[in-house]
Amino acid sequence: MNVSKALESRTAVRAYLDKPVPSDLLQEILVTAARSPSGGNLQPWHVLAFTGDHLSRFKATIAEKSRAQPMGEGTEYKIYPDSLGEPYRTRRFKNGEDLYRALGIPREDKAARLGQFAKNFGFFGAPVGLIFAIDREMEPGQWADLGMYMQSVMLLAQEHGLSTCPQEAWALWHKTIQEFVDLPKNLMVFAGMALGYADSNHPINSWRSDRAPASEFLTILA
Repeated sequence: MNVSKALESRTAVRAYLDKPVPSDLLQEILVTAARSPSGGNLQPWHVLAFTGDHLSRFKATIAEKSRAQPMGEGTEYKIYPDSLGEPYRTRRFKNGEDLYRALGIPREDKAARLGQFAKNFGFFGAPVGLIFAIDREMEPGQWADLGMYMQSVMLLAQEHGLSTCPQEAWALWHKTIQEFVDLPKNLMVFAGMALGYADSNHPINSWRSDRAPASEFLTILA
């Protein structure tokens, strides 16, 4: 699969088959992705990969805590600005409405929407759960480097017939993650990612988010 095909076919998959990912393939993807660029070659990414029993115990821990804190513990950074301007506010709203429409969940069914959101914290049933962290001393440039590493993971997974879903929602459980894996205090939880084989029969995976036309973001100067 070439890069263009991988990029075009990649989408956030939110339902997975109960099929394990070979450990050597998982390691190959995560190690190969480290060829991603980073300013000054700092390579600021740190990755936790949960599979098997460790994944089950981690999800059980989160599920137990979710009973008292369904929206998590709060984040250490702002995922979105406090006041999201246009066109970003409309894009975010439409994305959410389109997603729930694909599942047949009406806007007034708050319980069902909350239930779907909670599936983030089971990695949507994926056999691999990834958590990405970054050293607290890093600046926005290095956060961009971490994002490029995550993109490389997603494209490499796509090349190997796997699917992914990047999940900033995992930042909501940074305290529990720190405790569960004894994460060094200098590392901040940035995001998570589900990885596995897509359940092509699930309705959520028939939906894809749209993209703005080039006229909204592209300027070519010649």
